[in-house]
Amino acid sequence: MMEWIQQHASQFVGENAWIAELFIVIFLTLLVDATQKIILRRLQKRLTKTKTIWDDALVFAMRAPVSIIVWIIGLSYVGNILQFKATESIRSIGIIIVVAWALVRFIRQVEERVIRAGEISEDKIDRTTAYAIAQLLRVSVLITAFLVGLQTLGFNISAILAFGGIGGIAVGFAAKDMLANFFGGLMIYLDRPFAVGDWVRSSDRNIEGTVERIGWRLTVIRTFDKRPLYIPNSIFASIAVENPSRMSHRRIYETIGVRYDDVAKVPAIIEDVKAMLQVHPDIAQDQTMIVNFNQFAASSLDFFVYTFTKTTNWIEFHKVKQDVLLKISDIISRHGAEIAFPTSTVHVPEAIRLEQT
Repeated sequence: MMEWIQQHASQFVGENAWIAELFIVIFLTLLVDATQKIILRRLQKRLTKTKTIWDDALVFAMRAPVSIIVWIIGLSYVGNILQFKATESIRSIGIIIVVAWALVRFIRQVEERVIRAGEISEDKIDRTTAYAIAQLLRVSVLITAFLVGLQTLGFNISAILAFGGIGGIAVGFAAKDMLANFFGGLMIYLDRPFAVGDWVRSSDRNIEGTVERIGWRLTVIRTFDKRPLYIPNSIFASIAVENPSRMSHRRIYETIGVRYDDVAKVPAIIEDVKAMLQVHPDIAQDQTMIVNFNQFAASSLDFFVYTFTKTTNWIEFHKVKQDVLLKISDIISRHGAEIAFPTSTVHVPEAIRLEQT
C-alpha cells in the first residue's frame, strides 16, 4: 500500500510528493475509520436482538479498539513517510496494548451479561464465581500482553522468566502480606464461605454487614449503617465468619412469665400455646418446637417458647414473631390470667397500732 501511495503521489506533485502522501494516508485512515464505525454500529444493533450474549459483547468490545488500531496503522505509515526509526516498534506495541484492551473489555462485557442473565432466569449464577473467573482471565490477558510486548521489544523472555524464578523468593519475602491476601482471596473463591450480596458477621473482629465485592487483596463489606469496611483477605483465614444469609430458618426463643396467682392455669396455657404454634402457617412444623414451664422466677412463673419460622427474611421474621407473641398474650388473657411484671410483697407479722397522743 505504501508503494502505491508513493507512486501515485509522485505523479502529481513531483518533489513534494511526501505532502501528498501524508494527505492520502490521513484521508484513507479517516475513510476506513468512519466505514468501520458504521459497519460495527449496525452490526451491534442486529446482534442485540439475538439470544446469545457473546456476539454483541464481542462487537461492543471491538468498536473503540478497532478505531484505535486503524489510527495506529495510519499513523505508522505517516511515521514511515517522515522516516521515524522507531515507527515499527511503536506500532507493534500499540497494537498489542489495544488488542489486550479489547480482550479485557470483552471479558467485562461477558461477565456483566452473564450475571444479568442469571438474575433474570431461574438458573441463578453465582456472582462470586463469575467475578473470579473474569478476574483470572483478565490477569492472564495482561500478563500475556506484557510478555509479548517484551518479546517484541527484543528482550529475551526465557532469561526474564529464569530471573523471575530466582528473584521470586526475594519478592515473596518483600510482598508476603500481598501474597497472603492474594491466596486468602483464592481460598474465598474456592471454599466459598460467602458470596457477593451475603450478610456476614464475625465476633472476632466486630465485622458485620453485606458483602459488596471480593477482590484479590480486599473484600468490601457494607455495614448496616452504610459504612464500607475494607478487609484484607488474609484476615478471613484466622477468624470465624458466620453467614446468616444461608440459614434455613429463623428461631423464636422467648421466655414469658405469668403471675404466681395463676399457677393452676399454667398447664392449660402451655397446651393452648403449643396448639396455636402447631397450626400457625408461618411456623416450620418439621423443626424443633418446645413450649414448657421453665422456672419459678422472682416475680413470675416462666415458660419458654422455642420454635422456628419458615422465612429467613429479617422483616418477615419480625412480623411472624409479633403475631406469635400477640396470640400468646390473647391465650393468657382468655384463661383469666395475666402476664407478670416485677412486684414486691411486704409481710407484716403483727398488726401495727398507732397510738394517739
